[in-house]
Amino acid sequence: MAREKVVLAYSGGLDTSVAIRWLADEEDLDVITLAVDVGQGKYLADVKEKALAVGAVESLVADVAEEFAREFVTKALAANALYEGKYPLVSSLSRPLIAKCLVEAAHEHDAAYVAHGCTGKGNDQVRFEVSIAALDPEIEVLAPARDWDMTRDDSIEYAKRHNIPVPITKENPYSIDDNLWGRTIECGVLEDPWTEPPNDAFELTVAAEDAPDEPQYVVVGFEGGVPVSIGGEKMSLVDLVDKMAEIGGAHGFGRVDMIENRLVGIKSREVYEVPGALALIKAHSALEDLTLERDLLHYKAGVDAKYAELVYYGLWYSPLKEALDGFIATTQPAVTGEVRLKFYKGGCSVVGRRSDASLYDYDLATYEPADTFSHDSARGFIELFGLPVKVWSKKRKGQ
Repeated sequence: MAREKVVLAYSGGLDTSVAIRWLADEEDLDVITLAVDVGQGKYLADVKEKALAVGAVESLVADVAEEFAREFVTKALAANALYEGKYPLVSSLSRPLIAKCLVEAAHEHDAAYVAHGCTGKGNDQVRFEVSIAALDPEIEVLAPARDWDMTRDDSIEYAKRHNIPVPITKENPYSIDDNLWGRTIECGVLEDPWTEPPNDAFELTVAAEDAPDEPQYVVVGFEGGVPVSIGGEKMSLVDLVDKMAEIGGAHGFGRVDMIENRLVGIKSREVYEVPGALALIKAHSALEDLTLERDLLHYKAGVDAKYAELVYYGLWYSPLKEALDGFIATTQPAVTGEVRLKFYKGGCSVVGRRSDASLYDYDLATYEPADTFSHDSARGFIELFGLPVKVWSKKRKGQ
């Protein structure tokens, strides 16, 4: 009798590599692995052969980098999405797309189950399972790394016993996740929030002290909130994000070291390399400052924060997140123009912005003779604007 099938989200890392053997031996399932390329393609070169060598009956690779850029990165960028004002949703952003690929593969291969390699204390288990439930509420999800009751060291030993090649050892314990939008680094010495991240943890960025002694200026062009050019050269969004990451990383920009409040209720020390994402969010936000009306801009800031929280919590396919997408989309047509960034010694500063849709009026803003602002109107404006406070103050004094 043929065994039932499970489609496993496969990265080639420790937990998913061990999960292949564990699902086959402990759950008596035929394992089909699915590696999803969301912009980290260079790391997937040998993942297909590796999965088959470990015990998968079939190994799939889905190249969805362009879809990730078009349908996920653009929306997060339009929302200037930074969880807790710092984290640009690297892993959070890719999980709903990986979940979509898992469900599609399960349907195509008539698999009874899908599986992921998340542990019981991480955010990703929530993101995967909530997204999968939204896309197919009938499919059953297996979480071997949550169920097998092994520590990280146990998993490493399991891999050794079963001749499973993994990129992690006790001497090199970092857990890495990366995609087009950046790179996350966990575990090892990073679990001590007092310890400075060692240089061997980083790949995309140089240390600020080793960055060039001369600044680099970069002009990013936007159309409808989407970056389309660097220095006037049009390019695909995937290439543009890669180029911004390369420029920022060369100048030591884009390292984030934070204490993060996880969805599951614990605080976690997280380290990220996100030079391209942070630079583009900074540029996009600066262009919005120039082109969006004041009340809309202020209200959108609150929407942006909620948007980042929803995505971080794994609610990409929720009705609220979909509704916020609609609101944010109405704000973006005006976000067209150019922003000039200055990279220098670990920093990225906005030093210029221009747009045909600019709401900045020199004649109103200047203090020079060209000033057209109605100074005479200011006195009456202040009187009416402050009237409620004035009345309140008089009453208060009387009491």
